[in-house]
Amino acid sequence: MYSAFLTPLLFSLLSTPLLAHSGHGQAPLTTAPDEDWATHHLAEEHHISNFDAGAFFTLHDFDFSSSWTPDEIRRMYGLDDESQRGVDEAKKAEVVRRTLEIFDIDGDEAVQRGEWMEGWRAGKRLEDFGLGPGHHGDDEYEYEIHHFEKFHDENTKEEDLTHPEDIEHFRKHDEQEAAAEHQEQMDRMPIVEQNIPQKFRRY
Repeated sequence: MYSAFLTPLLFSLLSTPLLAHSGHGQAPLTTAPDEDWATHHLAEEHHISNFDAGAFFTLHDFDFSSSWTPDEIRRMYGLDDESQRGVDEAKKAEVVRRTLEIFDIDGDEAVQRGEWMEGWRAGKRLEDFGLGPGHHGDDEYEYEIHHFEKFHDENTKEEDLTHPEDIEHFRKHDEQEAAAEHQEQMDRMPIVEQNIPQKFRRY
């Protein structure tokens, strides 16, 4: 059920001792209230513990450029997730601005890997802005990590997926499939001249 969001890079990271991953059927990872935001994020969003700074950076370097752009910072904090619709843009801009203030040493509006590592060694951490753990996966990934792994496992049969979250997840699947089928039918239809507004017709 893992989506394309779980790239081969992530699987390679999970195979190293730098990151420990909680598998199906295990209790969700818990963190102490005084842990930093990155630790809470990895536990809740990725079910990962025992990470190091380099692994965290690589996991959130979404374009593999060895830097975090403002867009990647937004994505890491889950600012474009539907759960953040009620958060105004000024607050979201503050998240990006503060993160750059903390880690962007050369002022190029990006956090380079070296800057991140230097800041981490100096005791700098990502701030918790009170906006949650940072949902940045697609629907498939969020369903998998926040519901399926908590309440189901690899032995779960389709007929057992009866929780409201399961029903909503598959309802979205059905809607997407129906929309794709409709678009495919429309794409196969010939152009009907009578349906073209008069001003756009050529004679």
